Amino acid sequence: MNLILIVCDTLRRDYLGCYGNDWVQSPSLDALSAEGVTFDSCYVGSFPTIPMRHDLMCSNYVFHTTGWAPIAPGNTALQQRLASHGYVTQFITDHAQLYRPGMNYHIGFAGFEWIRGHIADSWSTQPVDFEAPCDLEKLRGPESWLEPWSRNYCRRETERDWPSPQTFATAIEWLERNRSHERFYLFIDTFDVHEPWLPPRHYIDMYNPGYGGDEVIYPRYDFAGYLSDDELHHARCLYAASITMMDRWIGRLVEKVQDLGLWDDTAIAFISDHGWYHGEHGYIGKHTVLDRSKGWQFYDEVARIPLLMRAPNLPRGVTSHALCQPVDVAPTLMELLGLDAPADTHGRSVLKALTGSGPNAREIAVTAPKINTDPAVRTYNAINDGRWTLQHAAAAAEPELYDTAEDPAQQQDLIAAHADVAERLHEQYLDYLAELGCTEEQIDSRRPLGPSS
Repeated sequence: MNLILIVCDTLRRDYLGCYGNDWVQSPSLDALSAEGVTFDSCYVGSFPTIPMRHDLMCSNYVFHTTGWAPIAPGNTALQQRLASHGYVTQFITDHAQLYRPGMNYHIGFAGFEWIRGHIADSWSTQPVDFEAPCDLEKLRGPESWLEPWSRNYCRRETERDWPSPQTFATAIEWLERNRSHERFYLFIDTFDVHEPWLPPRHYIDMYNPGYGGDEVIYPRYDFAGYLSDDELHHARCLYAASITMMDRWIGRLVEKVQDLGLWDDTAIAFISDHGWYHGEHGYIGKHTVLDRSKGWQFYDEVARIPLLMRAPNLPRGVTSHALCQPVDVAPTLMELLGLDAPADTHGRSVLKALTGSGPNAREIAVTAPKINTDPAVRTYNAINDGRWTLQHAAAAAEPELYDTAEDPAQQQDLIAAHADVAERLHEQYLDYLAELGCTEEQIDSRRPLGPSS
């Protein structure tokens, strides 16, 4: 069986119809969901962008080791494992961070192609006349990206010129040229729907036609309140428009799989790396850049991510509540392909859980940036068990506890009423850190449940 794995950036699960959204158009992903399994309890592990790719590709967490870094020696990526079983492997991406000097996320692929021009990719040098669509004070660090991005942006004339359409069009062409392989693995990584959000105007007009105010295409990561209600609403519409454009091109890719007669012998999986706060919990962004010693919590808007899997040997239209993380994706896909899942990684296949032939693979899911052992630095980890979520910053902040089943927006902190649940999750978390091989210093730094512990 062939495999196509798609990862996108910054996509919130609750902005997809298959996860209950009723205003964002995502028909292609909704159709993929209807054809396969929709995972309802998938949580980011190592945060953010690059660490998540490591989790996904190598099935090993890096929040306790290297963090934002290349693939370290001693890891075997999914493409290397599949190549050893005779798969032809191809990587197609518009994600410039993966190709920064020193990065090696293309390791092990037989072929790879980089689509240029997303965000601040150092690509175009031509002079352009571009006026920012909003007050620069409302943008995140415009001095670092606006000029190179505007040069790249001004090269775009038709929808096909935007990075994610180019990425999926390139993948479609690759399928046409490579469909005769006995088996292949195609990995597609699109940096959409990461900021800046300025897709073709016809997509924006689907959501907010006639808007004449500031278009805050890359909002400043900050506490909410610096945008007016209209500006924040339009930013959400820009985000939704970017999702719809990406979804359209995913649909074209799926249609090509069907047209080429590959549908009955191809597994397709889709995942995002994390979400984004659009004013929820008083935040705009995905993490703080205001004071890095005072990190933000990992509420579900950021930590709980979409994961879809469709294959000829999976049930159709099923929602799985199996707790899982990106490290679990590769082992699950390998078992889905009829191969043995690796036994030397942090990842655990959830195939038996989602088909009902076995128990859940894990008891908790931990979402974490790189562990910082400085007690003065507030670094939140989220510990989830499928119902309860503990926001934990050790001695740097009071813990928070949410019953996500009854309070999906995570508005009511129940730590006082359910201290026993928080203590249980915290103990499971410490045990899991030890199981992962964290140092004693790392574990000791996370041992306090709160400032008074």
